[in-house]
Amino acid sequence: MKSSLFHDIRLVFRKEMKSALRFRAAWAAMLMFALTTLACVSLAVQGGGLSPRLLAALYWTVLFFAFMAGIDRVFEAEDSAGTLLALRVYAPADAVLFGKLLYTWLLLLVLAVPLTLAFLLLMDVTVVTPLVLFLLVLLGCWGMAAAGTLVAALGLGASVRGSLAPILLMPLMLPVFLPAIFVTSGAFGAEAASLSFLFGMGLYDAVLTVGASVLFPHLWYAD
Repeated sequence: MKSSLFHDIRLVFRKEMKSALRFRAAWAAMLMFALTTLACVSLAVQGGGLSPRLLAALYWTVLFFAFMAGIDRVFEAEDSAGTLLALRVYAPADAVLFGKLLYTWLLLLVLAVPLTLAFLLLMDVTVVTPLVLFLLVLLGCWGMAAAGTLVAALGLGASVRGSLAPILLMPLMLPVFLPAIFVTSGAFGAEAASLSFLFGMGLYDAVLTVGASVLFPHLWYAD
């Protein structure tokens, strides 16, 4: 990337961080949704002795649907202010994509930290390999951010974009979720999974990011 593009990405990212203050109630709702869902699951299975594989599946399912509660807000600031056209004119498509992607990734990591701590506490889970879980969260959140930003751009102007996002995102996220659940179960005490799954997740995240950079300009300027 050229230095000017890095500068534009930084400007878009800073704009997103400032806009987050205006919509902090919406982002807080994502966290409350995740914690409420987790509390309900914890009460329902109290004393059930769930297997590490099922615990891993529950963890990623809660994180995914918490993200679904806010994915349609990726372009909320511009949509509500009527500045989408100005952003198209004055910011390169790649700068918009990567600026919003980095912001969404950071948001997901901020969401994942309290969710993970609450999950470990409420579900009484012991993490055998914390570093592996940390890398899984980084890679999984990046995949969700890349796919979510692309799907949010696809849903611009659609009257049913809120219900469209989960349908489009799930097929994109399966190559991330399946190995993530398998490796997370190992981090939770099951039979240790091959770390090649982490490499596979990273490779898929890279392919997804490159694919988003190719498709995003067409979606961004076509609307």
